[in-house]
Amino acid sequence: MKALNNKKFLVLAVGAVLSLAACGGNSSSSAPASSEPAPSSEPAPSSSESSEEPIVVPPYAERTDAEIYERILGKFADLHDEAAAIADDSERYLKYAEAEAELLDAAVIAPYQTQGGSYAITRAAPRTVPYVLYGNDEDRLKNIVAAKDANKFVLKEERAEMLEKWQAAREGGEAYDPAAYLTSKGYTLATDYITTFSTAPATLDLLNTSEASDSEVLVNMIESLVEYDNLGVLHGRVAKEQDNGLPYTVSEDGLTYTFEIKSGLKWVTADGQVYGDVTADDFVAGFQHMLDTAAGLEYLFQDVIVGVTEYLEEGAPFSSVGYKAEGNKVIMTLVKPETFFVTRLAYSCSSPLNRQFFLSRGGAFGIDEFAEASASEDYKYGIAGDMNSMVYNAAFYPTQWDVSETSGTIKLVKNPHYDEADKVTMNSLTWVYNNGENMEQFYNDVVAGTYVGCSLSESTGTLAWAKRDGFFDASCYLSDTNAVSYLMALNLNRQCFGLDNGGCQSTQTEAEKEAIWYAMQNKNFRKAILHGIDRATWNSITRGEDLAATNIRNIYTAPEFVALKKNMTVDNKAFPQGTSYGDLVQYFLDKKDAHIDAEDGQDGWYDPEYAKECLAKAKEELGDKWIDTFRLENVYYGPSAAQKANAEGFQQLIAQTFGTEVNMSLIAATLPADYYAVGYRASSGAEIGQDIFYGSGWGPDYADPSTYLDTMYAGGYMTKIIGLF
Repeated sequence: MKALNNKKFLVLAVGAVLSLAACGGNSSSSAPASSEPAPSSEPAPSSSESSEEPIVVPPYAERTDAEIYERILGKFADLHDEAAAIADDSERYLKYAEAEAELLDAAVIAPYQTQGGSYAITRAAPRTVPYVLYGNDEDRLKNIVAAKDANKFVLKEERAEMLEKWQAAREGGEAYDPAAYLTSKGYTLATDYITTFSTAPATLDLLNTSEASDSEVLVNMIESLVEYDNLGVLHGRVAKEQDNGLPYTVSEDGLTYTFEIKSGLKWVTADGQVYGDVTADDFVAGFQHMLDTAAGLEYLFQDVIVGVTEYLEEGAPFSSVGYKAEGNKVIMTLVKPETFFVTRLAYSCSSPLNRQFFLSRGGAFGIDEFAEASASEDYKYGIAGDMNSMVYNAAFYPTQWDVSETSGTIKLVKNPHYDEADKVTMNSLTWVYNNGENMEQFYNDVVAGTYVGCSLSESTGTLAWAKRDGFFDASCYLSDTNAVSYLMALNLNRQCFGLDNGGCQSTQTEAEKEAIWYAMQNKNFRKAILHGIDRATWNSITRGEDLAATNIRNIYTAPEFVALKKNMTVDNKAFPQGTSYGDLVQYFLDKKDAHIDAEDGQDGWYDPEYAKECLAKAKEELGDKWIDTFRLENVYYGPSAAQKANAEGFQQLIAQTFGTEVNMSLIAATLPADYYAVGYRASSGAEIGQDIFYGSGWGPDYADPSTYLDTMYAGGYMTKIIGLF
């Protein structure tokens, strides 16, 4: 395994929400996710025997993250290293699948859900925003097509017909024109799009954040070199398409990528005035700023682009980094050829930055220089709420940014200086704060046409109201599932037991804290917990029994995310070309007798008898560290009825399997900031203030399994949810 480090990884579309979300959330979210923006809403003894070293761990008071990680996840990290060194795609997928099986069998996380698979009603035509599983192009709303008619939603049969037309266009047939289709059916097209948010962006600087709650708004104001269209085809956005039909050229050795910048593209200010031209140097400035901020984006290019690791870790000059501007061209030089490199550029970390404007707002380039500048009172770049602290080059720029912790509105308007302004379907995009406390009012606003649509669930009442009003029978559809994976996580090294302001206070005694810490070091104890939760029943609390399993996910990487590109053989077992990644993971899980079924849409972990067997083994192994009742704490947002129902349901399911031996003690956060502080917005594992956490997850950033598994590598971004680094 490589040396442990504190390198951070970015979190994409997975913001922990209160009760409704358009892009990500915890289990209480019922937001549909598809290629269109989601409407707002809301034992075998061998497998239970520990493969870890015996629990010869430092005393409780001398615990260290690195030692805990090495003992529990060291084998996963070694397999991850082997996979990362493989150039051939199919061989790499196999090794990553083996690594993922090791990670899942370690029972520190258990994927439980993806986005989508929900009932929804909408006025939006399907497949009108970028269609891609990774990056954050799908949050770009400039071409969304929707109707605005009150008391009317797209009918089931109309949606099905549009999807057929979309598929035909993908296969080379007639162009997909959903606007013409809706008009022909008597709909009035919307020219202003309004949705909701529950977590306001904390910055306007797209290169200084790794959180979806920021980027899903900001990507509508900043555009990069390339972009996927609604058919899933990569095009140039700021980059020109070349004679090869691609927005770049690549050298014969696969190491040098060249992008030519379109002429005439403009930066504009928050009052809509032209500030200057978009240039190749803007991308060099943006790339260095992204590295300097260390906000969790930089991992995408470490050991990928020449010199990045040396710049970040060894103090090498930025001039040694293989990211240059020559005239109107951006040239990137790789450490080694990578078949999926360009897919990395579909994420916001490849955004440009106007060097002159940045410096004028107190910015500085260089890691130490930026740290000093950004701590100064003179630093005024990308400040949330100060629209004049940025310039913008995309289809929209902001005219209203009035948000607080519990209220607010964000409004963007069409940029008249945008090079494809005539193709932008909306004159404005608006986000309105809504934490789900008044779902009836929200539903009524959806029906009246204020919002495009919403997901429907039993816990929020929206499903019953839609049935009452006839919309369910006429217009309800089941939203697509996608590549986002939400995780249950066990805190291996809990250090936070409450906030300084008195929020989210633990009620555990010191003896309980110590006993739980030792229990979390025991693989059988962890397996007992994660195999003892009836996910389908838990899911049904918000989704209803008929949709209880439709969005359940059982492995971290989406099972269909990649597939073998050639025939492969492992242990004399043949895997033909086209075999899905999920099938590969299943093979390695079965070799470990891991009691996990990798397929989506069913509960592949729940096995109460196996869980009880594991718990009995844990009791024997823990010896005098065992206590009669382990009270594992979980934090939820108290004012949200949906979150309260979810937490209480989870609590009941733990009790159903384990009786009094293990239970879940609930902590109700009264303020959103407190709820986020001990979970989703925690900056390190030491700040996770609960023993079992299910308020976060991960969406892929590029087209390789490493985009998931890197996050659980030593010091990776998601290791914080298991209380480490």
